[in-house]
Parts: sequence; C-alpha cells; structure tokens
Amino acid sequence: MKVSVIGLGAMGLPMATCLAEKFEVTAFDIAQARCDLAREAGVTIKDSSRDAVEGTDYTLVAVRNQQQLENLLYGDAGIAHSMKEGAGLIITSTIGIASVVEVAKKLKEESGIEVIDAPISGGPVRAGKGDLLVTVGAYQEVFDAALPVLNQLASTLVHVGNEPGKGQAMKTVNQLLCGVHIAAAGEALALAGQLGLDQTKALEALMGGAAASFMLGDRGPRAIQAYNGEEAEVRSRLDIFVKDMGIVTSAAKVAGMAVPVASATEQLYLQGLSRGQAAQDDSSVIKLVQPVED
Repeated sequence: MKVSVIGLGAMGLPMATCLAEKFEVTAFDIAQARCDLAREAGVTIKDSSRDAVEGTDYTLVAVRNQQQLENLLYGDAGIAHSMKEGAGLIITSTIGIASVVEVAKKLKEESGIEVIDAPISGGPVRAGKGDLLVTVGAYQEVFDAALPVLNQLASTLVHVGNEPGKGQAMKTVNQLLCGVHIAAAGEALALAGQLGLDQTKALEALMGGAAASFMLGDRGPRAIQAYNGEEAEVRSRLDIFVKDMGIVTSAAKVAGMAVPVASATEQLYLQGLSRGQAAQDDSSVIKLVQPVED
C-alpha cells in the first residue's frame, strides 16, 4: 500500500514519519527544512504535490481550512487530477461539516475518489507515536479498506458515522470541550497566581484530583510560563482555536442549540487574536484574564 502526505507541518510531519514505519510514503511540502526531516525518517520527498500523490492508494492532508483544501485539490497544486481513480483522500483537519460533505460529493462524482473524513486529536508528539484519537466518517466499505492506514495513526479509532461529515461532527464536539478546557485551565492557574499560590504546585495538586484534564496537564506548564512573562513553546497556535470555536458555534446555530460556555470561550480567543496573540501558543489565553499591574 502506498501513501502520500501533503503538508509536513506540526501534525503532517509526525504522521508521515509514523506511516513510513509501515508503508511506502511519498510527501511534499514547500518548506525544505520539513522535507529534510521527513527524508531522514524514510519518507520519499517529491518535487510537487502532484508528483507525491501519483499512483498512491491514499493521500493524507492536514490543511487549515476549506479554502486551503480546495486550493490543494483544484488550484495550482491540482492533486485531484493526479490521484488515481478509486484512491482515498484522508482529511485529518478540522474544517467543518459542510466543507467535507461538499468536497466528498464533488470528488466522488468527478474523479471516483473516496473521502475518509478522519479529523485527529492528540498533538504532534502523540502523532509521531501513532497514539492519536481519530474519529472517522466514511462509508463502511471505504472505512474498512482504509483501516491499515488509520490503525497506524490511531491508538483510539472510532467509526462515528457511515458518511463523510460525521467525523467533522464528532471533532466539533471534541473541540468544544478542548477549547473550553484550555480557557478554564488558564483562568484557574491565573487565579492561583493572584491568590499567592505557587502555580506549579497548584497544577500538580489539580492534576491529582477531580479537576484534572488532558488540556490542563498539557497546557498548564506553558500557561504558567506565559503568566510569568516567559516565552512558551508554540505547540498549537491560538488562532487555530479561533477557527475551531467558530466552527463549534456555527454548528450549534445550525442545530438550533444554545452553547453559552462555548460562545464565551470563542470571544476569549477572539480577544487574544485582536491583541496580537494569533501565533502564540493557545495556552497564552491565560494572559487575557491576568490582571494588569499598575
């Protein structure tokens, strides 16, 4: 089985290297440094996206939004016309339900390409270990055929629906909780600091009790750095959650449901965006609730 990966960013590179442990993997990225890292891990680097996908059984893409996906498929890169008929496109990004449904229909009708709607959760470190949560929306026979690739990436693989779009629906629910948890973690740790507590010890205590969460444990140390004016490593940009919380509130509106906590959280990320924190780690939301010293 041959697999191609287009985009070797924060998630694309570790997924490509993980897949290369089992499959013949070709890839492309515009950043030479990322290509060099992938090549060292056994990934074959091609000169273009079209070259990378030619003759492969599955193409995995990690893009920021629907516009990037459509540009990749039909723009200058034009991989939709280079993928072989019957190949599978694995969409690992969070781009919204309607976007995936639209793309899946178009690819199937025009090129016979099947879409595996497989948004991921877990971060770059877990991606490199094949330890991701992958929630999949795909027709049963398409899901079954893609299992070898999906199992290589996932420690938890859940087939949540028998059509593209259902994976995005599940990821939307996931991102509601993740976005709220990050914001709540920042608020709690900022309060600990303002109450004169050692924030590192407070985090340790919280992680040992009922208030513990993955996001608290993962983002907590970087949030403390941001609170204390230190430059934290960027593992997930704040503007990603501007996008994701927008997807959450939009989906809720379509469903006719109020999501007051998610809506308040979206505003917090938008506030961070307006303050120039877009490229900072999402844990930097702590700075938005941190009192300003005179």
